Amino acid sequence: MINDPVHRVAPLSPAKASAPELVLSECMRPGEPVVAIFQRLALDLATRQAEILMLMIYGGLAARGEVDRAMRGVFGDAQWPVTWVESASCDDAPIAGVQAFAVSGRPITRVRLGNRIVGSVYEDGGARHCLLGGLGPTALALRPPAQVQQTFGNLEWALDQAGFELADVVRTWFYNDDILSWYADFNRVRSAHYADVKWRTGSLPASTGIGARNADGAALTVAAWAMRPIALGAHAREVGSPLQCPAPAYGSAFARAMEIDSGGWRRLLVSGTASIFPDGKTAWLGNAKKQVDLTMEVVGAILHSRSMNFRDVTRATAYFRHPQFKAYLDLWLAACELPQMPVVSTHSVICRDDLLFEIELDAVAPAAAD
Repeated sequence: MINDPVHRVAPLSPAKASAPELVLSECMRPGEPVVAIFQRLALDLATRQAEILMLMIYGGLAARGEVDRAMRGVFGDAQWPVTWVESASCDDAPIAGVQAFAVSGRPITRVRLGNRIVGSVYEDGGARHCLLGGLGPTALALRPPAQVQQTFGNLEWALDQAGFELADVVRTWFYNDDILSWYADFNRVRSAHYADVKWRTGSLPASTGIGARNADGAALTVAAWAMRPIALGAHAREVGSPLQCPAPAYGSAFARAMEIDSGGWRRLLVSGTASIFPDGKTAWLGNAKKQVDLTMEVVGAILHSRSMNFRDVTRATAYFRHPQFKAYLDLWLAACELPQMPVVSTHSVICRDDLLFEIELDAVAPAAAD
């Protein structure tokens, strides 16, 4: 067991105002209209004098039109990449939540493919960063594995437009339609595509792979974060999981976590993490509470290994196989005195049918003094 000193640190800081970037998370409140979530987001952005880099929306496709109208009514046409994830709320709300990656006081360059904005580029003094979202294939009639190949082509095209390469990518999100029926094919294509990449970090990216439809009817939609150092000392590095084996050991091409050290801050990007034994097999079959508890222990160990804890978390997304399982995470957060941790809880399909819970998160802490 890892004894995470979660009870002996400063109060939770969901958005660290002095860090170069921040993530603003908003969830729907009982009885409010959809537009309220975007009104709160707009007010928070204005208060912080921040601009959106990338927006992630978690909600049911049936509410897509209503959500798009509400967002447009507040922000106008989106001037940033939007990744729509069909991950329903756990309480029948039309939208589970939104996460806005944002930056304050720094110029932003937008990346376009055709008429669409698919990326944002900014600098933090130590590195150039590129956040990309809403990417997918062009030919929807192709079989899913071929759509994956085409999506990687579009990802690399967007990166090239921004002055980056696939080798600069440190974090990916894959949302695959009907994921359980073709996840093995997805892993095969991804591994083959990555085989000849000379990663700048020397490591595969951190990643999340979740089952979710998209409005285009594509086999998948993708988001990514790329980073390229521009100052001495800025770097990104792989962070292993003390309690789990590396994901490539069972055929998944991603790192358990990546840490970006740049601009005076360390950002720990923890991949989608679930209840998996060190040998790669699913732990606690059929027991959602124990899967939640073990998963949070595993994530806590990753944070602890980098001298962080759950109070350093700036963003989290929880994926539950059934909505009622959210109660177990709520119990865990209450027991750890973390009721305000910025987490969007969704009802989603995870990449194994016997996995009942998965969580991804980011944490931020000051870089070590030289």
